[in-house]
Amino acid sequence: MWKPEHRVAAERRGLRYPSDLTDAEWTLIAPLIPPAKRGGRKRTVVVREVLNAIFYVLATGCRWNALPKDLPPKSTAHSYFMLWDWSGTLERIHEALYVAVREAAEREASPSAAIIDSQSAKAAPKGGATIDPQGFDAGKKVMGRKRHVLVDTLGLLLSVSVLPADIQDRDGARGLLQNARRRFPFIEKIFADAGYQGPKMARSVAAAGCWKIQIVKRTDAHKFVVLPKRWIVERTLAWISRNRRLARDFERYATTVAAFVRLAMIRIMLKRLARPSL
Repeated sequence: MWKPEHRVAAERRGLRYPSDLTDAEWTLIAPLIPPAKRGGRKRTVVVREVLNAIFYVLATGCRWNALPKDLPPKSTAHSYFMLWDWSGTLERIHEALYVAVREAAEREASPSAAIIDSQSAKAAPKGGATIDPQGFDAGKKVMGRKRHVLVDTLGLLLSVSVLPADIQDRDGARGLLQNARRRFPFIEKIFADAGYQGPKMARSVAAAGCWKIQIVKRTDAHKFVVLPKRWIVERTLAWISRNRRLARDFERYATTVAAFVRLAMIRIMLKRLARPSL
C-alpha cells in the first residue's frame, strides 16, 4: 500500500528536472562510469550532466535535438549514449546495480526462478534506409517491434531482446534464454503464459540449459484472479512503459530500444538503492 512515508521517500522536489540524478544516486553510479581515455586533452564534459540529459530523453520522450539548453547538446549526449551501449558499459552498470538491489533485499545475487513475457510497441513513423525490420503483431493488431523480457521474482530485468512484432513469443525466447543462461546459471524454473507452450519452446529451454518451464494459464473464472508469478513481469513492463521514450517505438535500431529498456531499469534500481529507509 502506498503510504505517506513512501511519498516522502519518492519526493524529487528541488531538482532542476524530475529525471535528474540526486546526489545519492550519482554517488552510486559515478564509480561505474569508465574514466576518460589516457592521452590527449582532458575530459571537459560533465558526465553527471550527460546522464541527466540521457535520462531526460528517456523520461520525457523528446527528440535528442530538443534537449533543454541547460543540458549538454545532442551531439554530446547521444554520442555518450551510443558509446556506452556499444562498449557494454550500460550492461555492466545494470549488473552491478542488480546485485546491489538483490543483496539489499536479502536475496542471493543470482536468482533461481524467472518469468518471461513480451510487449508489442507500436512503431512511430520514421524514414531511412538502415532501419532494423519491423513486423505486424496479428494478435495485438500492432505494427512495430516486440520486446521480450526475462525478469526475476522481484521484477528486476535479467535479459531483454527486441525483435519484429510478427515473431511469435516462443520463437523469440531462444536467444533471450541463451543470453540469460550465461549470466545467471542458477535459474531452475521459468514461468510463462500460454503463448510459450508447445514443443518449440521446450526445445528452446532445453537448448539454453537444464531448466523447467511452467505455463501459467488463465482461469475460467468470471472475475479478476491474480495468476501466480505472471503479474510480476506484467508489472515490470508497466514500469518500463512509464518512460515516454518507450511508450512507442521511436528508434531506428532494435539495439537502441534494448538500451533504453536497460536504462529504464537502471533508473528504477538507482531510486531503490538511494531511497532513505522507512
